[in-house]
Amino acid sequence: MILLFSFSCKKEAEAKVSTKPNIIYIMSDDHTTQAFGIYGSRLANLNPTPTLDKIANEGVIFENCFVNNSICVPSRAAIITGQRAQTNGVLDLEGNIAPEKQFLPKEMKALGYETAIVGKWHLHDEPAAFDYYQVLPVQGKYHNPTFRVRGDKPWPENTVKTQGHSSDKIMDITLEWLKNKRDTSKPFFLMHHFKAPHDDFENAERYDSYLADTFIPEPESLYDNKNNGSVATRGKNDSLTRIIGSSVSHRNVIRNQPMNLYRDSTVYKDYRNAKDIKPNEYVKWTPNEEDNKHTSIVYQEYLKRYLRCVKGVDDNVKRLMDYLEAENLLENTIIVYTGDQGFMLGEHDYIDKRWMYDESMRMPFFVRYPKELKSGIRTDAIINNTDFAPTMIELAGGKTPDYMQGKSFKSILETGQEPENWQKSTYYRYWMHLAHRHQNPAHFGIRTKDYKLIFFYGKYWVNTDNPDATWNTDSWGNDFTNDTPVAWEFYDLKNDPNEMNNAYNNPEYKEVITDLKTQLIKLREDLNETDKNFPHIQKVIDEHWDD
Repeated sequence: MILLFSFSCKKEAEAKVSTKPNIIYIMSDDHTTQAFGIYGSRLANLNPTPTLDKIANEGVIFENCFVNNSICVPSRAAIITGQRAQTNGVLDLEGNIAPEKQFLPKEMKALGYETAIVGKWHLHDEPAAFDYYQVLPVQGKYHNPTFRVRGDKPWPENTVKTQGHSSDKIMDITLEWLKNKRDTSKPFFLMHHFKAPHDDFENAERYDSYLADTFIPEPESLYDNKNNGSVATRGKNDSLTRIIGSSVSHRNVIRNQPMNLYRDSTVYKDYRNAKDIKPNEYVKWTPNEEDNKHTSIVYQEYLKRYLRCVKGVDDNVKRLMDYLEAENLLENTIIVYTGDQGFMLGEHDYIDKRWMYDESMRMPFFVRYPKELKSGIRTDAIINNTDFAPTMIELAGGKTPDYMQGKSFKSILETGQEPENWQKSTYYRYWMHLAHRHQNPAHFGIRTKDYKLIFFYGKYWVNTDNPDATWNTDSWGNDFTNDTPVAWEFYDLKNDPNEMNNAYNNPEYKEVITDLKTQLIKLREDLNETDKNFPHIQKVIDEHWDD
């Protein structure tokens, strides 16, 4: 009788495990919402993501998913921990997440899942909390990438060299793990991270002709930024436009896309003399017809290289979906897709990310699981990347740990309805003042569905007035001792979705802005994101809060 009872309990436990859904979390690097069909951007008619659009339309699409800091390492830290920067300790690209703080895989393992991560990791310490990993060193290479693996030597000495394009190789590794290396008695939690389409946009050779004869629609703000920005981003009389915000055009003399695309060409040499402008000679950027013609040439090449990398991602996701369907795994597998942040594709004449402007701050995010989730749902509920871990944990049958600051949106996935008490805003903070020659000023702010308020405080988070402060300016490519002007920016997103008019000084919005500042103070306190540990920044906040 005891043996029969034990056998019965064992079978019941196995049956319970078998009903748990598998979860595949797919994340591409810098894959912004503009480069999808489903988000209806100017690029949608190019049909850049047919596979991903199909997955999204078979599930739940989020319109208002936002990153907490639009840069690789802090975003990935928020996702793996469910925590904000000052709680998980990752403020910039030098931050790391030790195995004991790799909370998402730890929680999934506790729920009976086998865990794996393949592709870009970028959190520096060994991803030891996963049962299996094969990850790129830091950014890794587009072609013939080397991967770090678990082995006899200490991390990160165990490596495997491969031949081919990174998007193909990362999918090869994922499929090999699914086919031959996982424990089939357990549900699996797999994080599949593409390197693409991160710059320098090196596509697989088979995509060289993709879009070659197509004119890529250009954003109006590429040529006329109207009243976007402030003295913090443009300088007095627009004098800082030559050094703030890396550009598609050769507006920015420190970093621009012609430098990236044409390092050894005549085109680049024709324009690099702009770098010789001295700081006291910075004047407003006033492009002529020839400048705009060149900007268009650069933009077309920039976007085609980017979209060729996106095409490689989309095609490889199809390989995954085909495998899951052939192996009868698709029905019981939750597919999550996102990017690690947004990306500027020429809007406001900007490249890269970092900004709190929507093209940089907004993340694509959708979930497919027809077994439990209705298809064709779109929601404007506000979520952010600290919410991902709690949601996946609850989809796996667990509960959100108290130490996580993010909130599960499982009920929104299941019902398509936003609970009355759901968050009405999200907080953003970019710490890396003037870093990597992109020259973005440090800033923080709040975004609601209707409005955005940004405070540019213009200082590096290490107190550069402190003689004992240490930092490596060479590794960042900048001198952080340069402060930039302080300013507020406010955008009415209902009437100005492209953020072309900074209406901070418009008296019609005085009450709205006052309310947003009150909300911003509370958010910073609730999230442990105040500047009490950075008095040199707090001093600027106090002096300019009521400007």
